[in-house]
Amino acid sequence: MIRGVDKNNPIIIFVHGGPGCSEIPYVRKYQDNLEEKFTIVHYDQRGTGKSYNFFQDYSELSPDLLVDDLIELTKYIQERFGKDKVLLAGHSFGSYLAMQAAAKVPENYIAYIGIGQVSNLPESELESLNYCVEEAAKVGNKEDIEKLQKIRSDVENGNNFVPRMYIQKYGGGARLIDESGDYLDGYITNREYNLLDIIRFNLGVKKSEEMIPELLKKPLTNLVTKLEIPCYFHMGQYDYKTSAKAAKNYFDSIVAPEKEFILYLEPAHYPQFEKEEKFDQWLLEKFSSSVIKHRD
Repeated sequence: MIRGVDKNNPIIIFVHGGPGCSEIPYVRKYQDNLEEKFTIVHYDQRGTGKSYNFFQDYSELSPDLLVDDLIELTKYIQERFGKDKVLLAGHSFGSYLAMQAAAKVPENYIAYIGIGQVSNLPESELESLNYCVEEAAKVGNKEDIEKLQKIRSDVENGNNFVPRMYIQKYGGGARLIDESGDYLDGYITNREYNLLDIIRFNLGVKKSEEMIPELLKKPLTNLVTKLEIPCYFHMGQYDYKTSAKAAKNYFDSIVAPEKEFILYLEPAHYPQFEKEEKFDQWLLEKFSSSVIKHRD
């Protein structure tokens, strides 16, 4: 999906999270202001959302394949709009893919923007587990504590994720938006989707989640240590889907010609929506047409 008002504006490709969770349902509520100054590209990754084909074999689905898809999409967008370079933004799992693409073909991108940035997943997941246990203890939820402690050894060994239901329950998913409500509303009311797409979405998420063991075994911190383009991380202080602390540790280790770590004090995993105005203003100040021309 491509939206904007002027094809001459800078282009941003947004890579959604998950695995398998399209972010197009959020677009109409949270993207209008950016469309005045940028052409914005969203796409449903192979095997999810509108890209899910009921009759296709997804047995070979992998992060590497999705990175290759992103690079091909970038080339298509460059050719269609006559742009030498575009901005690349990855959210959550999308940052795992986008950062690898930025490292592989830096000549295609103006800069890399990581939102809810994936880092060392075992480290991040342990942060999340400890947070959920602490929050459960504050409210005296012994049942949740017991269930969480049962997976501690697997999380510590890098063999398991903290169930997202606990992270969302204790405020580590979203704090300033209705994460689930906005998403469902987007699927129901946005004309980009229909009821059949909801079925595609659910099947796609189930299939895409089969990639999770590979994410745990191949931390992004081992895959990308250097970028040849500017690198920016946007993190919510209360993000425990992708720990802000783990992301900062990763950020500090990255070699890049320019880099900036932007911490949002109130949000969790969705700073681009939870503090929409602040995020939009940052993008405009960094990458509006006039700024990019001045840089060139």
